[in-house]
Amino acid sequence: METRHLRTATTAVLALTTACMGGESDMASSGKILVAHRGASAYAPEHTRAAYELAIEQGAHFIEPDLQITADSVLIALHDETLERTTNVEEVFPDRFREVVNRNGLLVRVWFAVDFTLEEIKQLDAGSWFSPEFAGERVPTFSEVIDIARGRAGIFPETKAPEVYGDQGYDMEHLVALELQSHGLHVQGGVEGTPVFLQSFSPESLRILRHEHGLDLPSTFLVSQYVDGQRWFSVDGLAEIAEFATGIGPSKDLLIAFPNVVERAHAAGLTVIPYTFGSRDPDERDEAVQETRYFLYNLDVDGLFTNNPDLFPS
Repeated sequence: METRHLRTATTAVLALTTACMGGESDMASSGKILVAHRGASAYAPEHTRAAYELAIEQGAHFIEPDLQITADSVLIALHDETLERTTNVEEVFPDRFREVVNRNGLLVRVWFAVDFTLEEIKQLDAGSWFSPEFAGERVPTFSEVIDIARGRAGIFPETKAPEVYGDQGYDMEHLVALELQSHGLHVQGGVEGTPVFLQSFSPESLRILRHEHGLDLPSTFLVSQYVDGQRWFSVDGLAEIAEFATGIGPSKDLLIAFPNVVERAHAAGLTVIPYTFGSRDPDERDEAVQETRYFLYNLDVDGLFTNNPDLFPS
């Protein structure tokens, strides 16, 4: 049962988001946040205009751009550090690979985004891998994603591999702060209808964004590994998270393994927004709805990341 001391910060974050969305979305009545994971990525190629536009049409409160950096220091929306999974880079730039040893100990060829300028990346087809109907989709910049969402939905950007980029001389947090500032999104309520939540698996990245760049925005610390859950989901761990973030984003498997973490996080004033829900299989739609409903209303999470915004239960 919820007591008076629970959710002080949580309630403030949700109230801010509802206000920024104009109070007209389903969230206003349900109090739950719908984040379109990489856009409506069950139906369109992830991190493309098509996926983001469809997510907004399907009622997403937020669209989620994962952020990588180009050789000329431009933030782009791309999940992987490399381009070959979701573009035709191997065809367009066949000789621009690096050879690396993968997790299985095999030597493989990869095309790192940071090895290409934005102009080069814009030559790539980012849609055909998903379906021929999306041929010609391009990798969007972070600025372009903001323009898609502006006044229509929030954005939930994730700093990806910030330490890796830091080792190569790039400052991801600085680039994120500059981009948000240039769009008037560096403060809460900066643009009506476009609230911003920050997210990262890196505690240091969130600390830098908050304390060094002064971004007073809601932020979610992502947690994926069981050993990390043991550390961060303790009372002391959650108290530490509250020093650099306003919420946690555990994998849904971790919530099954740590069933009391939602109540414990709320007691620490933290939101809980787990990932990733939904399915590309039409036969699994009912099961996906039931699963999201269970997490939202039985476990009482504050929202979730889903590939299927249209399956978000009311």
